[in-house]
Amino acid sequence: MNRVAVVTDSIACLPKELVERYGIYIIPITINFGDEIYRDGIDITPSEVYRLLRKAKKLPTTSSPPPGAYLEAYRQLSQHSDSILCITMPQQISMGFDSAQQARELMKAERPGILIEILDCQTAAGGQGFVTLAAAQAASSGTDLGQVLEAAQRVMRRVDVVAAMDTLYYLAKGGRVPRAAAWIASILSIKPILGIRGGDIGLRERARTKPKALKRLLEIMREEVGQKPVHVIVFHSDVLDEAERLKDQILAQFDCVEIFITDFTPTMGVHTGPGTLGIAFYGED
Repeated sequence: MNRVAVVTDSIACLPKELVERYGIYIIPITINFGDEIYRDGIDITPSEVYRLLRKAKKLPTTSSPPPGAYLEAYRQLSQHSDSILCITMPQQISMGFDSAQQARELMKAERPGILIEILDCQTAAGGQGFVTLAAAQAASSGTDLGQVLEAAQRVMRRVDVVAAMDTLYYLAKGGRVPRAAAWIASILSIKPILGIRGGDIGLRERARTKPKALKRLLEIMREEVGQKPVHVIVFHSDVLDEAERLKDQILAQFDCVEIFITDFTPTMGVHTGPGTLGIAFYGED
């Protein structure tokens, strides 16, 4: 094992092969469909969540990991590593950071020699995935906790996330936008473009059709990275064929250091609905 262990939650939606290659510990978010409780990525797959979502009369709820889940992660990781970096979603939108801190205080009493840093990564989904991946790659080279933290922060400062929603129906169903707005958007075929950066998630732009929305995603990436080599995660909520076509477009237009396709974390996807397609990206220094 590495000197530094890296832990995050399933919001990061990293491809499974990367999680396994770098030994990243993933704490699952809980998804509640009525009386049924599922652990994201353990008891239920993203595709199964979206299938249930299409049939659900009431939107499921989600829960951040409690302090006990982080404490158990720290206990397991401390058996093989002398320090831990825990990467969480922004404090503005999740209780994960607070839970991770509470667990750290409990761990101090059990294992005072274990160093634990907690990083609010100020992003989510594929952005959180890239921050976590940077940390895990640094850890795999044998660096210390401070250097692993710096590697994560370097990517955190550069990564951006944009996504095109297929519909406002699920946001309206959950009470996050007026039903009338969702109805008008549907009639006009408006596709909202969401952004995740600086700890906030919000509407960034609007497009009149899905193809125009996806074109705009690539324009945004070009505006931010220019001609620099770029790291990209394409994420989708149960539209793999669309994700693969978007990946092909990116490869044709950009110099990609690496590019992955992954499922959009259903913890967020239950609010945006099936059909969401987005990119997380950052350019080389």
